[in-house]
Amino acid sequence: MLYYLFNYIEKHFHIPGAGLFQYISFRAGVAAVLSLLITITFGNKLISFLRKKQVGEDIRDLGLEGQLQKKGTPTMGGLIIIAAILIPTLLVAKLDNVYVILLVATTVWLGFIGFLDDYIKVFRKNKEGLAGRFKIVGQVTIGLIVGLTLYFNENVVVREGATTSAASVLAMNADVDQKPMYTEIKSTKTTVPFFKNNEFDYSSLISWFDKNYTWVVYTLIVILIITAVSNGANITDGLDGLAAGTSAIIGLTLAIFAYLSGRVDFSSYLHIMYIPNLSELVIFCTAFVGACLGFLWYNAYPAQVFMGDTGSLSMGGIIAVLALAVRKELMIPLLCGIFLIENASVIVQVSYFKYTKRKYGEGRRILLMSPLHHHYQKKNIPEAKIVTRFWIAGILLAILTLALLKVR
Repeated sequence: MLYYLFNYIEKHFHIPGAGLFQYISFRAGVAAVLSLLITITFGNKLISFLRKKQVGEDIRDLGLEGQLQKKGTPTMGGLIIIAAILIPTLLVAKLDNVYVILLVATTVWLGFIGFLDDYIKVFRKNKEGLAGRFKIVGQVTIGLIVGLTLYFNENVVVREGATTSAASVLAMNADVDQKPMYTEIKSTKTTVPFFKNNEFDYSSLISWFDKNYTWVVYTLIVILIITAVSNGANITDGLDGLAAGTSAIIGLTLAIFAYLSGRVDFSSYLHIMYIPNLSELVIFCTAFVGACLGFLWYNAYPAQVFMGDTGSLSMGGIIAVLALAVRKELMIPLLCGIFLIENASVIVQVSYFKYTKRKYGEGRRILLMSPLHHHYQKKNIPEAKIVTRFWIAGILLAILTLALLKVR
């Protein structure tokens, strides 16, 4: 909204400084600061409100050090994360941008699914929460919407088969929305490292059949990615600050991708796809990172509030849709390596336990406990140290993901 307001002021009144809102970098900075201030300022009020309503976490005794001390800690703190993402985005982003609309819809939808789960756990006193099938239906639904929109929407295009003039590159250096000479086409290509052209086209998966059905394959892949990443973030949310800190690292990396892919000069230099209108997502990304960091103000060890499924499901979905929008979803296993290993540790642990129970009559375990972060807790490593080490691993994975842009 502020973008349109200041654009009008600049156009009709020429007030000094009003033109700053034309710059994506300025609006991204405003979004980051606003989201950070919202979480820090109103986070304490939310915690007090949740305590009055006795919205506390019901902790099961798993024999982990310091676990029982967390009993009664307010949950559903994801509400402040969602607010800190949406408010700055609605204030300073272009609201007619298809990518921004998709991310706002994803945040609200998965936040609502997570809220229902937390509500059932806290107020209905049902430890199981929302039935798993309903969560899956919710994730599949948003995946269907995102997949079909990215495939069919006429504003989701890439530049291909055109050379960029020096004048166009210089124009883009102004960091303002410009219209350089290029050919816009619909494409199902995505970035993939280690290959000469650095791209993979989903239509090649059914080249033996009929490429008119590429939308079916693409949509199914989108659904799988959104479901996997949102569940991965949900599983990772088991230690104070782990999910929020890891998500902030991933969000910052995706902001860099969005900025590079949304500028014709940088995308040309790096030989990656130039995606028109994508740079507007930088604003959403910085709001997301600011919300995660602001939430850490209260969620860092020892946590004063937990995000609950309200926060973790929406954060995972946001990361998945961001990766799909910047066409870096094939890098998710590396960039979101923490989510992947946490997910995999549960799958491997459960599968091995069931296999050994059938074979030997007694279930056996590979890890002391799953997810992986609980395994390290069982080894008596302090919680804060585990979280810090996971953050360091996340930073290394992010740097490696960025480095792969130049690997052919």
